[in-house]
Amino acid sequence: MIVLKNEEQIDGIRTSCKLLAEMFEEIGPKIEAGMSTYDVDKLFHEWMKRRHLGAPCLGYMGYPAATCVSVNNVVIHGIPSKHEILRDGDIVSVDICLEKDGYISDSTHTYEIGKVSDEVHQLNTVTERCLYLGIEAASKPGARIQDIAAAVSGLARKHGYGVVRDYCGHGVGLEMHEDPEIPNYVSLMNPNPRIRKGMVMAIEPMINMGTYKVDTDGKDGWTVRTLDGKPACHWEHTVAITDTGLEILTTL
Repeated sequence: MIVLKNEEQIDGIRTSCKLLAEMFEEIGPKIEAGMSTYDVDKLFHEWMKRRHLGAPCLGYMGYPAATCVSVNNVVIHGIPSKHEILRDGDIVSVDICLEKDGYISDSTHTYEIGKVSDEVHQLNTVTERCLYLGIEAASKPGARIQDIAAAVSGLARKHGYGVVRDYCGHGVGLEMHEDPEIPNYVSLMNPNPRIRKGMVMAIEPMINMGTYKVDTDGKDGWTVRTLDGKPACHWEHTVAITDTGLEILTTL
């Protein structure tokens, strides 16, 4: 069931989202070669703790960290580790949920470490562009969920990229994952509700340089990798549909 938020709830979610955007702006530039993915998680988690903010990912279904830090061929849900060191040429996505007074925000930024290849830079640039095309599609009068999918997949496939099918965006705000699901590919099998005032959504393209197919690590049960080992990219914003139209909440 899609939960339509009232103005008071959207204002609470907005506050959470602005804090998340502020955290990315402050911590993101500090991510560099030589750091472990554990170090990255610690930077963000310490920022949350200093401001008495919640980390909904920590402990969610047993997940062991405050953030997901996914490097190179890891699409999503990369578990931070002291043994995984960022190196020049890597691409790393940091996916974070933040909780403030019971309201949850969700956003992902992807960082290029040092000098990446032209192919990896293009993947990152195109995936971010897919996000904003999806947001633009959601903002149009009468838009439906699959309009987001069409915008995202249309650009990705023009570049020969794989659009992940096993995972998708979602409603957010009062819980970390709410209805509706927001796939990044078009299918007659996917639900296609109309986008309405009061909806708060996490739109999040997950785009692979090669195949769309992915595999989940059988040992940790979380880490999702591209099936062909090629790099993946992930960008995400939380948006709300208000009286004045669509608002991107996770920006400053």
